[in-house]
Amino acid sequence: MAPFGQNQYGLGAGAGAARSTAQVDQGLRTFMLGVYNNMILGLAISAMVALGVNKLAVTSDPAQAAARMGGQYLTNFGKTLYGSPLMWVVALAPLAFIFLFSMRMNTMSAASARGTFMAFAAVMGASLSTLLLRYTGASVTQTFFVTAAAFGGLSLYGYTTQRSLSGIGSFLMMGVIGLVIASLVNIFLASSALQFAISAIGVLLFAGLTAYDTQKLKEMYVYGNYDGETAAKASVFGALTLYLDFINMFQFLLSLMGNRNN
Repeated sequence: MAPFGQNQYGLGAGAGAARSTAQVDQGLRTFMLGVYNNMILGLAISAMVALGVNKLAVTSDPAQAAARMGGQYLTNFGKTLYGSPLMWVVALAPLAFIFLFSMRMNTMSAASARGTFMAFAAVMGASLSTLLLRYTGASVTQTFFVTAAAFGGLSLYGYTTQRSLSGIGSFLMMGVIGLVIASLVNIFLASSALQFAISAIGVLLFAGLTAYDTQKLKEMYVYGNYDGETAAKASVFGALTLYLDFINMFQFLLSLMGNRNN
C-alpha cells in the first residue's frame, strides 16, 4: 500500500558500475516478474487458507452446528474462531506482520523476507475467511476476477505510462488516512450511506495506488543499481505493496457488488 522508494527503505545499492540501457531493461523485467510472481503466490496462499478455514468452520448440517452466524451454520471450530476473542487475534495478526516488516526490512535476508511474506499471506487468508461467511461464494469469486482484471490494467498503466504519477501519491495517502478515520467513525454510526461512500472512495483510492505503486517500483529499480540479493529482497517488499493494494481494492469492491448470505 505504501510507496516503496529507494530512500524510504534503504534498499538501493550505491556502489557498482553504471549499467547500460540493455542491462537496465533486462534487469527491470526480471525484477518486476519477481514482484508479480511473489504477489500471485501470496494471493494463492491467502485464497487457499481462506477456503480451507471456511470449510473447517462451516457445516451444512444443522444437527452438527454449534452456532449460526452470517446465515450459515458453524462447527465447534467455527464458533471458537469467529465467536470468541480468538476472532480479534486472527483479525489483527496481519498488522503484526506489517510492523515486523517495517522494523526488520533492512536486516532481513531475501529468503527471510519471502518466508515472512508467505506467512503473512497465510494469516491474511485466515482473516479474510470471514468474507465467505458474509458473502456468497459466487459473488466472492466474481469480485475477485473483476479485481484481478482492474488491477492488471491499472498496474500495466503505471508501468508503461510516461506521465509521472508522483504528484498524486501524497493525495492518495491522505485519502487512505481519511478513509481509515471515516471507517472508525462508521463503526459507531453504522450508516449504510456512509459505508457505501467509504467503499466507493476506497475502490478509487486503491485503484490509483495500484498505478502509483507500480510506477514507484519501476523507478526504484531503474535508479537503484541493485545487486542480486538486494533486488530479490526488494521484489518481496514490492510484492507486499501490490498485494495490499489488491486486497484492499477487492474488499471495497466486494462491499459494493457482493451478494450477502441470508
